[in-house]
Amino acid sequence: MSVTDPNPGAGTASGPGDGIRISGARIHNLKDVSLTIPRNQITVFTGVSGSGKSSIVFDTVAVEAQRQLNSTFSWYIRNQLPKYERPQAEAIENLTTPVIVDQKPVGGSARSTVGTMTDVQPMIRALFARFGTTKDKKPSSLGVSAFSFNDPQGMCPDCDGLGQSIALDLDRMLDRSKSLDDGAILFPEYKVGSPDWQIWAKSGRLDPAKPIAQYSEEELDTLLRGTGGKVTLKTKSTEFQTNYEGLADRFERLNLKRDLSALSDRKRQVVERFVTDGVCPSCRGARLNAAALDVTIDGRTIADYSGMEVRDLTEVLADVREPAAASLAKAARTALERIVSIGLGYLTLDRPTADLSGGEGQRLKMVRHLGSGLAGLTYIFDEPSIGLHPRDVGRLNDLLRALRDKGNTVLVVEHDPDVIEIANHIVDVGPGAGVHGGEIVFEGSFAELRKAKTRTGEALRRGAGVKEEVRTPTGELTVENADLHNLKQVSVSVPTGVLTAVTGVAGSGKSSLISGVFMEAHPDAVFVDQSAIAASSRSTPVSYLGLMDPLRKLFAKETGANASLFSFNSKGSCEECQGRGVIITELAFMDPVTTHCGVCEGRRFKSEVLEHKLRGKSIADVLELPADEAVEFFTEKALAPKLRALVDVGLGYLSLGQPLSSLSGGELQRIKLADQLHRTGTVYVLDEPTTGLHMSDVEILLALLDGLVETGNTVVVIEHNLDVVQQADWVIDLGPDGGREGGEIVFTGTPKDLLTADSSLTGEYLRRHLKAQAG
Repeated sequence: MSVTDPNPGAGTASGPGDGIRISGARIHNLKDVSLTIPRNQITVFTGVSGSGKSSIVFDTVAVEAQRQLNSTFSWYIRNQLPKYERPQAEAIENLTTPVIVDQKPVGGSARSTVGTMTDVQPMIRALFARFGTTKDKKPSSLGVSAFSFNDPQGMCPDCDGLGQSIALDLDRMLDRSKSLDDGAILFPEYKVGSPDWQIWAKSGRLDPAKPIAQYSEEELDTLLRGTGGKVTLKTKSTEFQTNYEGLADRFERLNLKRDLSALSDRKRQVVERFVTDGVCPSCRGARLNAAALDVTIDGRTIADYSGMEVRDLTEVLADVREPAAASLAKAARTALERIVSIGLGYLTLDRPTADLSGGEGQRLKMVRHLGSGLAGLTYIFDEPSIGLHPRDVGRLNDLLRALRDKGNTVLVVEHDPDVIEIANHIVDVGPGAGVHGGEIVFEGSFAELRKAKTRTGEALRRGAGVKEEVRTPTGELTVENADLHNLKQVSVSVPTGVLTAVTGVAGSGKSSLISGVFMEAHPDAVFVDQSAIAASSRSTPVSYLGLMDPLRKLFAKETGANASLFSFNSKGSCEECQGRGVIITELAFMDPVTTHCGVCEGRRFKSEVLEHKLRGKSIADVLELPADEAVEFFTEKALAPKLRALVDVGLGYLSLGQPLSSLSGGELQRIKLADQLHRTGTVYVLDEPTTGLHMSDVEILLALLDGLVETGNTVVVIEHNLDVVQQADWVIDLGPDGGREGGEIVFTGTPKDLLTADSSLTGEYLRRHLKAQAG
């Protein structure tokens, strides 16, 4: 099959021998895969969910490229870098330096913002340090660091540069009707008898039997802000003295005079129950001290610059005329224009990175590479269309082409037909998922793929059209005057008993309306997103679904053995690897060596445990079963319904014992959904449930959503996928654009009515989608 380039002006296609060569890859479910990936071209890997495409791109190409790159450094430096084991393949050749743009959340501390992440903020700081003037029109004498909220010279002294004022809420901390002895202090770490509690109850300054409500003003001040003197504290093993410190002072020093994100998740959640937060009254959220905020350029402070939408700031910088400042302003403007070009012009530089969606974070990662002068790299993208409205997918494609045309090789794992279409070369992996996948079923151009007898080819040829007959709502759930983030006093009714799609371009306010305001107004709704599941590294689908206990009991009943024997976390675990299935050997200044445990052969259990069988299978055999086979094996009521739910949400290819840490965000979301499918009369809210789904898997999802509605539930999906939108009963479209230009309801109605909505970008792209389906 030929390698074609559908894009005029594309680079010269590589010959069959001039590219990344993989031979005999056997990672995960791959079955001796061999292929050549053309150099300096866009290659898209597609296929059903769980087919093995990510194993080729990320677990083979990306891992080996990183490993070989790291091998060029000294052993000392290698010891400081992430460790990569050689993938299971006969040969991986002709690799170049990789740049991996994945879906992992940007995250970051409370000090990380869009400006700091994209390296634009330092340019703005330099601009103000060199060319800013004070209110009396004198040139600023401040250095660059004085404009940084991460530097003591520039940060607001009252909020330490965080922009937020976090204060102890005494009404949450104290039950004033009780005494210290009775547990008046509600913070768990200060419980009765604890060392902290003794500071106040054993100080001799306060009556521990007296209710707090009866304290005099002086006594209350002593409890909260008192200082001076020593207190003797006792524990089970020792006795020691410490300085007296008021309750409020101690709590604030240990918990609030720091970035809360630095605390452990569990500790932070506890602390947040006892505090209130809001904008810092001193800096009004600007994060900087008064000296920095006194400096302006054309009447605007650096906080004004940081709070402007990027597209507006770009225009402001274009108006900087002073010759000496113009060059620096131009450099900042060029960086900002890249952000606008990927559809994120609605962001502000002061937006915390922790607030970004997965799609926004991934595109910002791309920005950092677009200005690079390097060529000959291999860019690897993991479903970059996630979170993108169809309008923005076109912008993404322009970026992918630009990277290729600079002389780079671009590898993309993707399901979106609009992204697949721009590829010079397409690799379809399948034919199915899990053990039924792991093979190359097609290589060639998009035109050839449309004719191919693969699930991807069949899905491209198949079009469902807009839903003609919609369900009648049974009622409505309302939101009144929502103004969260960019929402402009939005009032809307969400119909019950039907499937509603909430749409709109990125930044239009969909998540603010539904994940924020709607969920707050209707807290009984079940919200299913793609956030990580709080679980240990040993957690599996069956343990998350609560099936391990009934499974162990079933084996115990059948064999007469103790149930704990059938746990790789307990008595049944292999003593050599402690139930991990692998042996990790740490070597000084060398990569650790990870090998399958030779004793249990990677199965995690003692050999004697595997002798106990349930209908011919050991516990290890059962945990290796994919869900679609496990459904046939188990008919017991304690197991069958939730195993069936795994299949119903499109995860039939997952093995029961697969680590949750190895799953994608979309797979985790569907496992959460599987755990909730037993409900009826419930409102389900799903945040982009098609994430990570192949076109044929979207059909399975739609059948599942329809099934939920038919059994008496209400389903609301925040979604960009037009195949889902056109099959909804009701559509709520936000816009007309993102950021300041969004936050309004531009359409409510049926998908058929959406086709004639002139004010809706979603309607425009739905019309294009239907035209493309018609061929």
